[in-house]
Amino acid sequence: MDIDLARTWVQAIGAAVEQHEDHLTQLDSAIGDADHGVNMHRGFSAVTTALDDVAPDTVGALLVKAGTTLISSVGGASGPLYGGAFRAMGRTLDSPEATSREFAHALAAGLAAVQKLGAASPGDKTMIDAYAPALAAFRQRADAGAGLAAAALAAADAAEDGMRATTPMQARKGRASYLGARSVGHPDPGAASTALIFRALAETAVAR
Repeated sequence: MDIDLARTWVQAIGAAVEQHEDHLTQLDSAIGDADHGVNMHRGFSAVTTALDDVAPDTVGALLVKAGTTLISSVGGASGPLYGGAFRAMGRTLDSPEATSREFAHALAAGLAAVQKLGAASPGDKTMIDAYAPALAAFRQRADAGAGLAAAALAAADAAEDGMRATTPMQARKGRASYLGARSVGHPDPGAASTALIFRALAETAVAR
């Protein structure tokens, strides 16, 4: 992962969120506030614009800028959660290029930040149910010597499987938890957007 690839990844997230904005909003309308798609689109549009005006000298500086912009431009829980993840990732990457193992460490820092802020665990029907398996898959491939593309493809597949696995869960955290049993039968919108982020990473890395 180098600076140009990190920038392209974040731009790809913005494009994916724009493409799937209505779908994310539909998912959120079933068990949330019906604003997840709008918020994610607003946030990553702001990130794309913000990155046009900076020339970071490390991968981490770019990701910290992305995270800070998300926090300042997205209301509700999404800004702090996603922004916090990107900032935590960025703080671990202080060079112009990162190996797949170093990037796995960054992803782990991002997950830890989300769990600390959201106080959620796997099985609570949140974005963690996509993020945690994605991290595990990425780390397994990276530890086996795989490059970024192979590790990211495995992570994207795992994130999507994790997102689908939220459908039969009853939410225990967030707005959806207020619905109790009525949250069953709907995939979690945060898990869905997290899967988009990991798929964007895979497609960006493969295209490189």
